[in-house]
Amino acid sequence: MDSPETRGQPGSATIEPAPLQVAASATPSAATLSSRACPTCGTPANAAGPGVSGSRTYVYAIGKIEPRFPWISVEKEFAQVMGRADAKGLTDRQALHALLSKPENRYLVRQLCWVMTIEGLETYILMPRVPDDFGLLVEALRPRPTPADLDVVIGFRGPLASPETCNGLVVPIVVFDQIYVFDRPSLIKAIPRPEKMKEEEFAPAAEELFDHIMQLAANGGETDAQRALNYLAVRYPAIYAAVAEAFAHNKSLSAVEVRPSPLSGTRNVVEAIFSFTNRTTDVVEKSFVRVDVTEEFPFLVTKLSPFTECQGCSNN
Repeated sequence: MDSPETRGQPGSATIEPAPLQVAASATPSAATLSSRACPTCGTPANAAGPGVSGSRTYVYAIGKIEPRFPWISVEKEFAQVMGRADAKGLTDRQALHALLSKPENRYLVRQLCWVMTIEGLETYILMPRVPDDFGLLVEALRPRPTPADLDVVIGFRGPLASPETCNGLVVPIVVFDQIYVFDRPSLIKAIPRPEKMKEEEFAPAAEELFDHIMQLAANGGETDAQRALNYLAVRYPAIYAAVAEAFAHNKSLSAVEVRPSPLSGTRNVVEAIFSFTNRTTDVVEKSFVRVDVTEEFPFLVTKLSPFTECQGCSNN
């Protein structure tokens, strides 16, 4: 399955095209302005290259992205530009998307504060590593949003944002390299269905597994386990087929566990273990897959295979 089209304190209000009543924040300091213009400035030299996870906390998060007004001056400028635009016949969200998509308004995209929420909680403030990637944020601003919309953000975690950065919102900054935009039904539909399984059997099983992964450990996508599971959820369809087949054989998905792999050496490899319990006999069967999470972009090491507990040996 190719790339889909990837907690903080309450802060500013979500942007709508009509003028908003956003509380004015303090005038941003020079340090704040500098960090917004160059979020990676000041990063230690040894954190610039790949394979240095000890110096960076990588993020592979699934949630929703929305823009906010960082300061009242940006809100007023936005209202003036919207007042000059021809938005007749457009919904508020469509007008917002149309305005920010125009090249002459790209300066507004750079001025806005882009917040990622996970399970309804404000979790990260997003900043691109390079200015050209502000366009990825605009793509995440759908003209016709639905409750099933989801975004995947891949990057690394920076410091906590200062209160001046996003109208009082104090959450970690994530400097991103990639954003995938998709919705839950499209993701499920894109998963290859086993030939012997009907759609009405497969879809509920895939949806249940996806929801289960999203709810694990208040998934912020920054630990090795969370990054591996989020990667598998959007990039590895075999786990959905395995769950659907287990349901067809009267088994339930009883546990999902991620642990360091015995294969880890110079690389950071984890094993995602899926436990299935027979509803009649209570016999537990397990399958596992290995994922390399050493650097920013996780990748599959071994495909889904039967798992057997073994002391002093690895699962091949």
